[in-house]
Amino acid sequence: MNLTQQTYNKIAEDWHRDHSSDDWWVEGTGRLISMLPVRGTVLDVGCGSGVKSKYLTNNGLKVVGIDFSENLIAIARRENLTSEFLIMDMRDVAELNREFDCVFAQASLLHIPRAEVVDVIKKLLKVLKIGGYFYAAVKGVKEDRQEEGIKIEDDYGYEYQRFFSYFRPEEIHQHFVEAGLEVVWENSMKTGNREWIQIIGRKVS
Repeated sequence: MNLTQQTYNKIAEDWHRDHSSDDWWVEGTGRLISMLPVRGTVLDVGCGSGVKSKYLTNNGLKVVGIDFSENLIAIARRENLTSEFLIMDMRDVAELNREFDCVFAQASLLHIPRAEVVDVIKKLLKVLKIGGYFYAAVKGVKEDRQEEGIKIEDDYGYEYQRFFSYFRPEEIHQHFVEAGLEVVWENSMKTGNREWIQIIGRKVS
């Protein structure tokens, strides 16, 4: 079990309460939903406590959520009685032996080392149907900060650590292209002191 996985097990309930009201992702997710078939299937990668899974389900999609945190998956199952949730590392998705209309990786690739991101995207593409859509959201690089590293936080009244990778819009665009995706929509937006980069690609072959 790695450091970030241990941390999410530790902070699961606090993290769920803290992030249940986030809305920076709504526009990009709405764009994605408009591209998918009615009752389309979505793999929510790094689904956390299932907040986005519920949003996708409420918009008529069939969702399978995966996360490596047992405690976050327990919350997701508690909060979403109609979706399927599995404890799984995103690198192991081939074990699902299924195909989906969409792979939804919101705020999850940012926990992958930068050097591994393209390879992980390629692994995720193995469960995406031809013509399906891949959505990702990552955090932007701050000019005076490292591009990756362990961040120590104490937002919940106790200390915890997570590994983060940060990106520039042109980098994540190039990663999609290198993985074999046709980029169909991308956007960067500021929320507080963070930049969120959202991108949607289509699997063409």
